Amino acid sequence: MATAEFGTFGAVSTPVVPSHSTEKTEAKERPRQLHRVRTVRLQQGVSLRSAARQMGSDIRSLRLQEQESTDLRLSDLHKWQRALDVPLSELVEETDEPLSRPVMERARMIRLMKTAAAIHERAPIAIQRMSQMLVDQLVEVMPELKDVSPWHQFGQRRSLDDFGRVVERRLSEDAMYDSMDDD
Repeated sequence: MATAEFGTFGAVSTPVVPSHSTEKTEAKERPRQLHRVRTVRLQQGVSLRSAARQMGSDIRSLRLQEQESTDLRLSDLHKWQRALDVPLSELVEETDEPLSRPVMERARMIRLMKTAAAIHERAPIAIQRMSQMLVDQLVEVMPELKDVSPWHQFGQRRSLDDFGRVVERRLSEDAMYDSMDDD
């Protein structure tokens, strides 16, 4: 139902109806987000190269699939799910509404299991026993956690255009000659 504003002097005026044309043009300019593949890949620290290797695809096609406006097939989403080792629900479009309680609990359990597995993998022997007990208890609560891998040890790799610390920490030629003279 539209609201109408009338003049205050008793004269009847035409109703004022808000224009929705700006909303329509904004929707046309901004493509609809269909998935979160790129966001999740970056959160997981998985490079495009390693995802391409795991999925048996080339980087160019994966880069196209990562675009949020790309309408992916369900089979492609399943490949991404396996490569990123996350629940499929995490790859689907994020809504303003919170996830349903069972999905949220499952996602939390998976993150907890990834953390426990990472601790178990990297900890000294005394702590490994406790972390193994934690892993076993998590599997007891949720058996499908048995195959969850730990968090990735390395972050995002540098691209070929990025330079490492070697460029930042240059040695002068004098330092090189001085070290050779000491021998």
